[in-house]
Amino acid sequence: MSGTSEIEWTDVTWNPVAGCNVASAGCTNCYAMRMAARLQAMGHPKYEGTTRKSGKRTVWTGRVNVDSSTLNDPINWKRGKRIFVNSMADLFHEDVPTAFIQAVWATMAQCPQHQFQVLTKRPERMAAMFALGELPRLSQVWIGTSVEDEAVVNRITHLVAISGMTRFVSFEPLIGPVGSINLHGIDWAIVGGESGPASRPMEIEWVEQIEKACRRTGTAFFFKQWGGRNKKAAGRELRGRTYDEYPHELAA
Repeated sequence: MSGTSEIEWTDVTWNPVAGCNVASAGCTNCYAMRMAARLQAMGHPKYEGTTRKSGKRTVWTGRVNVDSSTLNDPINWKRGKRIFVNSMADLFHEDVPTAFIQAVWATMAQCPQHQFQVLTKRPERMAAMFALGELPRLSQVWIGTSVEDEAVVNRITHLVAISGMTRFVSFEPLIGPVGSINLHGIDWAIVGGESGPASRPMEIEWVEQIEKACRRTGTAFFFKQWGGRNKKAAGRELRGRTYDEYPHELAA
C-alpha cells in the first residue's frame, strides 16, 4: 500500500511491511491498527491476520507480513518526493527479517531523487544493524524514533548512537511530559497530539518544553497538530502561528 499522504510532514507513504504489536503507551489508539483492520476486512492479502477484535476494539495480533511486490515502488517515482517508510508498520519490528530490511535499504540507495523518512519505536535494533555494518549510511535517508512521554525518552539514546545520518524524533502522540530532554544530535523534532474518538489530550506546557529544548540545540521544530476528536477543528497553530521547520538539508 503506497500512496499520497495527508500527513503534514511527508508527501507519500510506502508500505512494504504490514502488521505490528503494541510497543508502549503511545500505541493504544494507533491509527494504523484501525486502518489495517479495515483493509483486512476488505480482503487485502497484505493485512491478512494482522488484527483481531478484542471486545469493542480492534488490536494488533503481532503478525507481520512483508510485501516484496512493493519494493520497487519508489524507483518508479521519477520526481523527487518525501517518502514516509512504513506508516502502517515498523520496519525494525523483531519479526521483519534482516534480509528484508536490507532489501528496503537497497531500494532507497537506488533513489537519490527522494528523501526517505524511516520512523521506528525500536531504535535499538536499527542501531545494532548499523553497528554491525548491515546497513549503509545514505544521505537521502532520515532515521527517527517515536517518543510519546518520559517513559520512552531512552529511545533517543539509541538513535543518536547512529552517526553520519539525519536524525529526527516524532513526539506523537504526545500523551505526557518528556522531562528535561536533551536533543543534542537530533536534527528535527515533530510534535503532535493524538486524534480520534478516544484521543488523550495534549497540554501546551508539554509542547513548549520540547520547543525550548529544540532552540537550545538548533533542532528544527515542526508542530503537526493539537489532535482531539476533530483534529481539523483544533488546527495546528501554536501561540497563533504554525511551525513547519525542517532540517537544513531539506530547507535548502
